[in-house]
Amino acid sequence: MSTIECVPNFSEGRDAATIDALEQAAASVAGAALLHRTSDVDHNRTVLTIAGTPAAVAEAAFRAIEIAVARILLPAHEGVHPRIGAADVVPFVPIWNSSLQECARIAADVAARCWNELQLPAFLYEAAARDPRPARLEVLRSAKFHGEPDFGQGRHPTAGAVIVGARTFLVAWNINLASQDLNAAREIARAVRESGGGLPRVKALGLELRSRAQVQISINLTDFDVTPMHLVFERVRDEARLRGIEIVGSELIGLIPERALEASRDYDLQWLVGERIESFCLERYLKT
Repeated sequence: MSTIECVPNFSEGRDAATIDALEQAAASVAGAALLHRTSDVDHNRTVLTIAGTPAAVAEAAFRAIEIAVARILLPAHEGVHPRIGAADVVPFVPIWNSSLQECARIAADVAARCWNELQLPAFLYEAAARDPRPARLEVLRSAKFHGEPDFGQGRHPTAGAVIVGARTFLVAWNINLASQDLNAAREIARAVRESGGGLPRVKALGLELRSRAQVQISINLTDFDVTPMHLVFERVRDEARLRGIEIVGSELIGLIPERALEASRDYDLQWLVGERIESFCLERYLKT
């Protein structure tokens, strides 16, 4: 049996009723399981992890997108994380007996439904992108990008647009710093990320966490086999110490494959969670 994962990111991390509604929609389809949820008030963002059969996961993701369109007002949104939509990014990931090509087809089908049924314009990214359209998420979110969506046109008046795609596993990960210096956080992020001459397969942003009186290095590690997590942590630590700043701790967003943790098991990554970090392994949930 084929199994895929979807990790939709929604632009709401504060309103409990809306977050509950997103969860209920994602969990409402037989054959798809809602495995995990992460919400953050500073990012004003909720990330769900859904896994199951391809058709069921696609339906569960669409139902959650439908709730986001109905309940989230993007023009009134405040949060530090970049976004273009109420349902901002919806990636499909192959797990067992599935492929990127299958997930790309699913992504295109969901994107088409977003426009045809919700009048929500949809972009495709990563493995689902249509040449010569840009495939990278950061390009589609950039203020300099003015291309039309792959499905629909313009923007929904209250929900913006959605970016739907297919990709392999990544580690979404935040490292929090004992500082309120946003410029320093941005400098550190620039030094760490691949596009700034830093580590391969690393994307990073410097963000402000007002509720914690801290700043943060928000990381997407797109290939942990190329660059293990401990190398990213060490680079952030070293760049921070050059500026007289210490790390408060780090936190995962969503679930990750066990082998990503195994590669850095002997290193102290200063996890902030009150539970064992192994509880964030995807395999633990898929076995239950």
